[in-house]
Amino acid sequence: MMTRPARFTRRAALALSGGAVLGAALPRPALAQSAGQARGLVDQAVAEINAAIASRQSEAALLNDFQRIFERYADTAYLAAYALGVDGRSASNAQKSAFAEAFGYYLSRKYGRRFREFIGGEIIVNDTRPKDSFMEVRCTTVLRGEPPFQTDFWVSDRPGRPVFFNLIIEGVNMLLSERTEIGAMLDRRGGDLDALIRDLRAT
Repeated sequence: MMTRPARFTRRAALALSGGAVLGAALPRPALAQSAGQARGLVDQAVAEINAAIASRQSEAALLNDFQRIFERYADTAYLAAYALGVDGRSASNAQKSAFAEAFGYYLSRKYGRRFREFIGGEIIVNDTRPKDSFMEVRCTTVLRGEPPFQTDFWVSDRPGRPVFFNLIIEGVNMLLSERTEIGAMLDRRGGDLDALIRDLRAT
């Protein structure tokens, strides 16, 4: 089955994932209830991304659409907790909650802007398989005039419904990339989590 979500350039695809590489062990979300549910989630998410980009609306409206897409299909709470990493151990519950909200906003804006740059491509959904404790929906991204490359969604049902919690583009891992980026941002603020939260909300 073929899904046509977005427009892609290889430059934008690599920028989307930020340049981190695979290698760190990940916490284990719950297994998605079935391969069909995992694939269905990816099909729906990709279709909505494509529709948002094809609408040619203003950037503000497009980013609002992407925020809704992330809230609907991504496990933003898990992404936020993983991105914060060991720095979350010293955070209060109120700070963790505020960071999760701000990080979800930041993530949808960041990836919304990246997806807006994608041009003339398609994603072909190939298959779904169990991987560790989650489902991996393996896809091929086809660009005009360039070799195709692999794009995979990692799906679990940790919050009680299928959601994606990671995206791998040519072996580049979004989850690890965001942990590196958030760690660097926190370091630049001298470890001040409240300052980071304020800045993420202003992204």
